[in-house]
Amino acid sequence: MEIELKDVRKKQVAYIFHVGSIEELSDLMGEVVGWVMSEGLQITGPPYGIYYSVPSETPPEQMKYEVGIPFIGEVKPEGKVKVKKIPDQTVLSVVHRGPYHEVGPTYAALMDHVMKEGYEVVGAPVEIYLNSPMEFPEIELMTEIQFPVVKKESC
Repeated sequence: MEIELKDVRKKQVAYIFHVGSIEELSDLMGEVVGWVMSEGLQITGPPYGIYYSVPSETPPEQMKYEVGIPFIGEVKPEGKVKVKKIPDQTVLSVVHRGPYHEVGPTYAALMDHVMKEGYEVVGAPVEIYLNSPMEFPEIELMTEIQFPVVKKESC
C-alpha cells in the first residue's frame, strides 16, 4: 500500500448532498452523472464521494455525504444537483483495491500515517471511484482515498 502526499488542483463539480444510507450512493451518482450529461457538459474526472459522518459511529439513515463528478462548462444548479468549486488542497492519498465494504483497514493505515508523519486532517475524507462495479468485479475495484491535510506546527 503506497501512501503519497500530493497537491490536488481546484475543480468545479456537480454534486448531491444526502442524508441517508450509503446504499443510496449508486443511485445518487447516477442522478448526478445523468444530469451533467443531459446538460452537455464535459466530465473531467472520475466520480467521488465526500463523507461527513463516520459509518461506525452513525446510524445508517443518518449518514451525511455528497456524491459528485468534476466537469467543465457553465450551468445553473437544478433540483437536488448543486454546483461548486473545490479549492486547491494538499492530501494524503492511497488507492484501495477491492470491495468498497473492505475499505476500513485502508482508512486505518492512512490515519496511522497522518499521526506518524505529523499531519492534521483539515477536511472530510474523499473517495474517488477510479473504476465502476458495473464494469469490474468487486475484487478489482479501485478507490482512491484522500485526506485533506496540513503539516502540524512544531512547538
